[in-house]
Amino acid sequence: MSWTGSVPPTRKLVGPFGQRRIVDLPAAAGGAGMLARLPWCLRVLLENVLRQPEADVRDAGRAALMAWLETGRSEAEIPFAPARILMHDTTCGPALVDIAAMRDVLARAGGDPGRLNPAVPVATSTDHSLPVDVSAIPGALRTNMANEMARNAERYRFMKWAAGAVSGFRVFPPGTGIMHTINLERLATVVATEIHDGEPWAVPDTLVGTDSHTPMVNGIGVLGWGVGGIEAEGVMFDVPVSLRVPEVIGVRLSGALPEGSFATDMALAVTQMLRGYGIAGEFVEFFGPGVGTLTAGQRAVVSNMAPEYGATTGMFPIDAHTLDYLRVTGREAAQVALVEAYARAQGLWHDPDNAPRYTDVLELDLSSLRPSLAGPRRPQDRLAPAEVPAALQAAGTRIAAAGEGGIPSDAVAIAAITSCTNTTDLGLLVAAGLVARKARALGLSVPPWVKTSLTPGSPSAERRLQRVGLLEDLEALGFGIAGYGCATCIGNSGPLLPAVAQAVEGAGLRPIAVLSGNRNFPGRVHAQIESALLASPPMVVAYAVAGRAGLDITRDPLGAAPDGRPVHLTDLWPHAAEIEAAVAAASDPADIAAAGEAADLSPAWAALEAPATPLFPWDPASTYLRPPPFVSFGPDRQEVGVLAAHPLLVLGDDMTTDHISPAGAIPARSDATIWLVERGEDPRDLNVYASRRGNWEVMLRGLFTNKAAVNHLAPGFPAGQTVFAPTGEVLPAWRAAARYAEAGLPVVIVAGERYGTGSSRDWAAKGAQLLGARAVLANSFERIHRSNLVGMGVLPLRMPEGWRFDALGLRPSEVLEITWNPAALTPRAEVPVTLRRADGTALQGVATALLDTAREVRLIQAGGMIPTILRRALVATGERAAAPA
Repeated sequence: MSWTGSVPPTRKLVGPFGQRRIVDLPAAAGGAGMLARLPWCLRVLLENVLRQPEADVRDAGRAALMAWLETGRSEAEIPFAPARILMHDTTCGPALVDIAAMRDVLARAGGDPGRLNPAVPVATSTDHSLPVDVSAIPGALRTNMANEMARNAERYRFMKWAAGAVSGFRVFPPGTGIMHTINLERLATVVATEIHDGEPWAVPDTLVGTDSHTPMVNGIGVLGWGVGGIEAEGVMFDVPVSLRVPEVIGVRLSGALPEGSFATDMALAVTQMLRGYGIAGEFVEFFGPGVGTLTAGQRAVVSNMAPEYGATTGMFPIDAHTLDYLRVTGREAAQVALVEAYARAQGLWHDPDNAPRYTDVLELDLSSLRPSLAGPRRPQDRLAPAEVPAALQAAGTRIAAAGEGGIPSDAVAIAAITSCTNTTDLGLLVAAGLVARKARALGLSVPPWVKTSLTPGSPSAERRLQRVGLLEDLEALGFGIAGYGCATCIGNSGPLLPAVAQAVEGAGLRPIAVLSGNRNFPGRVHAQIESALLASPPMVVAYAVAGRAGLDITRDPLGAAPDGRPVHLTDLWPHAAEIEAAVAAASDPADIAAAGEAADLSPAWAALEAPATPLFPWDPASTYLRPPPFVSFGPDRQEVGVLAAHPLLVLGDDMTTDHISPAGAIPARSDATIWLVERGEDPRDLNVYASRRGNWEVMLRGLFTNKAAVNHLAPGFPAGQTVFAPTGEVLPAWRAAARYAEAGLPVVIVAGERYGTGSSRDWAAKGAQLLGARAVLANSFERIHRSNLVGMGVLPLRMPEGWRFDALGLRPSEVLEITWNPAALTPRAEVPVTLRRADGTALQGVATALLDTAREVRLIQAGGMIPTILRRALVATGERAAAPA
């Protein structure tokens, strides 16, 4: 059966779930054989396109996806309308500030602010603000949560206001877990039911999330990926995601994980392999016979690392393991039946013998994997345990030298079982508990300089670990539960133990962190730690016991038993059969709902009072929430001509969003601290930048202040400083930007390769806009940051061929002349650029406007996403009188 358009064929699906109408996807693709040639992720996109309301959009989208089969590549643009949005507190905070400010602007223009509501459901977790102030002591969880509530009460009241005033907005309170774990355990349906014209329809569960690790849910066959907060705001207000039909890299899996290896080892191997291949925003899909050897939890670990291997997605198709996961997490039998029936009917069920057409195919034999780590600076730098000492030495660590107070020079200062990446898979938590049990039985303990902590992604972890007695074993080694949140993985690791902090400051100790996280850029885990190793949870426990990082942990003794016998990793490492038995005994499908409901009823959350008004009552004295200046209708028109711009900052390669817009602790001697203290804040407890993202004044002052953010215009000066060209003064970048603006002089930012790598941090782009940057010129951009810049109306330009920040040797007084005509822009348009040297000579080149779609062109022309939303909202209210032209 074949179909060519324009109304898609449908049929009814009947089963224990009742009756559902579905788009007949095989028929729409031209038959089951044609559908089977598409990657599974593109099958989901095809179904999504076929439900678009406009006939011409449906027909063009279908044609583009089927034409993709010819080459595995396409320049065609399709819309994607996700069914829901997932956010966390430090991205929803800025988005809510934008929404509250947009309601103010809309009201002043004569519109109805109460009508500015999301068009799709939005779920928000409160997981990114949890600190590990204390750990390894009874009551650590209670203390850390109390500190979190005290520090963030104003932000959380704001979120409660939004939950009441903004329809379709749900908040998961502190203590309910990490957003991606909540998504897997409680939100994801795999197949959703929607009501259209009074009839129930079954459709694939799809989403976008404001965190780059949103693809974790790809592990159970749900298509979703991370977007910037600005792009998510567009989706909220009915602006579909517009994307080129993606290239899809297939990773064919064969074999099975060998005894002693874990999903973490696979994730690190995939990250190394795909970064080496050169993944840069493509979709990645796993297929082949090896897929069926992996549990849904193991797949989720690999999918979670998609941003680390440079991909938009890390997709696993639906199969029996997906159904097992739904059952073990307490989903109803009818829903499980619906998922199976729908996936089989729509060609979304994984067939290990099916090899779809891919843009390219890579091979990975799972049986070849061995325990590994990654670091000490990047997640793609995979290491065999024997290679760790040399890698640390190359990063400046002295191995096994005696240090101050008995602390070795290669001390493990932080050993953290943390992050949704590895704590959502129960098998990995159980494995860590078994290592702790064996270490405890052999009389081993953790040295006094190691700060240990356990911050799992779900409150169900406590019930499950307790059920098999492993929580007690973990607590005995200092791995008691310190909270349910991102914690150490995103830099909320709290203070180092006093003796270690003193040795760092006074004796130049360069300690190491070992964590089961996903990122380890210098300063990411802790401001005093430059080297960090990513590892599986059981490996984290082993390093904690050893207390040193500069050893081959698979060969060197970790310590000695009371009788003096050396204890090796092989004495502690659990067998697969042990883990499988413990997981089975630990699991109860009722745990997820029971633990989640208990956390939802947080008394501290319930006690927070919040205003109940359609407009948020801003407090002018607030140091957390301030309406930002970029919330406006934007310019009436864009100027045309030559933009003669000074470089505000010239940055190097691998400038991450952590470097651009910090998330960790606000340093004691910083412009942000000065601003806060002048307004009465306690300099000893300023919270973290991530918690201040609703205050543009603080975020502006924190831009580029990470010590790794070297500005080549002002070498030798502290991070965040630059040269104001007209006078030659060295000033903080935000002050220099203000001076340029006062003088009417445009500025741009210049950078090297992989600019904006890291989290989907919209403040890295909002900061560029606040600094007045009209464009960012870089050799390459990370996907999400590029789209965030577009959303803020800042043009991302790929440098002309042969231009490099270091080779150009830019000086503050030199000018980059950019041909500026937004009305003439097209996707990937060429933009002439001339570098006008101080000596009067000139270097000419052609940059590329990194705008992937016509929608992105329109965003640049409109001044960004916020002006676009405001204009649409005002038109929707039917009151245009006060609208700008």
